[in-house]
Amino acid sequence: MRLISFLRPDGTASYGTTDGTTVFDAGAELSGTYADLRGVLTADAVAALKGCGPKLALDEVTLQSPVPNPDKILCIGLNYLSHIKETGRDKPTYPSIFTRYPSSLLGHGVPLVRPKVSDKFDYEGELAVIIGKTCRHVSTDVAWDVIAGYSCFNDGSIRDYQVHTTQFWPGKSFEASGSMGPWIATTDEVGDITKQTLTTRIDGNVEQEAGIDDLAITIPEIIAYLSQILTLLPGDVIATGTPGGVGRFREPQLYLEPGMTAEIEITGIGTLSNGVVDEA
Repeated sequence: MRLISFLRPDGTASYGTTDGTTVFDAGAELSGTYADLRGVLTADAVAALKGCGPKLALDEVTLQSPVPNPDKILCIGLNYLSHIKETGRDKPTYPSIFTRYPSSLLGHGVPLVRPKVSDKFDYEGELAVIIGKTCRHVSTDVAWDVIAGYSCFNDGSIRDYQVHTTQFWPGKSFEASGSMGPWIATTDEVGDITKQTLTTRIDGNVEQEAGIDDLAITIPEIIAYLSQILTLLPGDVIATGTPGGVGRFREPQLYLEPGMTAEIEITGIGTLSNGVVDEA
């Protein structure tokens, strides 16, 4: 299934599923039981969403980040071998981890916001892993079993703020600078995620392309490591890193400007597309 969170035409929030054209507004029937999609994941009740709720056209609603209120958004830096190579670094032994906050993420079709304080607004196409079960001290052998599904992720980065100090957080947390979507594709729909390909297009031009199997630290290794540190909860988002080809390391450099469109496509999942506007 494809799981979504969205705003109805009247602006009220809901959740449900989509076939890519039609939205099934499960929240219209189930909101008394599950307040939001995170609640559905926590109750392990995704199956209840199938075909549930009145129909809306997909283009009638405003898509939000599929889990608008996750407990955690954990991001892995420098984790594709092609990106590690372009930065001149060594393959990591442990994952480089930073956090984002829900206010920094938008949904598909909503413009990213370039902040007033910088013109170094970069794109980073990524795969997001969404946790489906509460877990701690997960072994790599069973890590696949705690995943609810996958989504496309744009880890929009304000590069000058990212390198003000050794901490990445400032450049990764500007409001409305990143996005996730267009939906969560459940694991049964995607199949073997390591066989999929990630492509980033800026104004239609391919700037990043890599197989998910190019990850330096694998998805099970990431989950196992993170779960040693803290309990992972349903709806938690793990952004797994970006391939080579980010704007900062291109010649000439390529940064996002108002009027541009950034698309992140992952085979088996879909395409996340966002325009760019300046902060008001």
